[in-house]
Amino acid sequence: MTIRVLVVEDDPVAADAHALYVGRVPGFAVAGVAHSRGEAVRALERTGIDLLLLDLYLPDGHGLQLVRSLRAAGHSADVIAVTSARDLAIVREGVSLGVVQYVLKPFTFSTLRDRLTRYAEFRAAAGEASGQEEVDRALSALRAPRVASLPKGLSAPTLDTVTRTLRGSAEGLTATEAAAAVGISRITARRYLEHLVTEGRAERSPQYGQIGRPELQYRWLRTTR
Repeated sequence: MTIRVLVVEDDPVAADAHALYVGRVPGFAVAGVAHSRGEAVRALERTGIDLLLLDLYLPDGHGLQLVRSLRAAGHSADVIAVTSARDLAIVREGVSLGVVQYVLKPFTFSTLRDRLTRYAEFRAAAGEASGQEEVDRALSALRAPRVASLPKGLSAPTLDTVTRTLRGSAEGLTATEAAAAVGISRITARRYLEHLVTEGRAERSPQYGQIGRPELQYRWLRTTR
């Protein structure tokens, strides 16, 4: 069964990016996009929603106020909070209201995909548990995110360096330029840059105007922040 998601995000660019991410995860579909608490309430009244992908800072009220009003009205939609807030008091309050996951900005497609996949696993669990171990296993789908593995030959420290270098370049970088800035070979730099493209964190386009074959120019996608 498809899980219907309402994306609630006041920034239109970020909302479009989040909706795009959700649409790329099998088993999930975007049922609507709301840019405020009021729009979210109206969408929930007219559309069947299973899950809210909810930004906590909205122009007409805090996201947790929306969750509180939904619970008071008997609405059972689950909530994944998408926020830059790192206040653990807010996290605790969200948990008490039934927020099942927190995704901190900035995040990548793979991060959100992991959270959605785990939520789907938890949601699919049905029947009576045979004991404590089975209950723990069901809950672990929400509470113990997997560590994303990198393709063979790539290392996390080098990826972080390439990422920071690309993010810091307003005009973007070619593999040759990235290699010189980071201190690695052009072939290695291109592997890391291509990985960022695959993860939806960067884009590439041909760089024309030079003699010979055009070289690819890589740019950080600002919607990933």
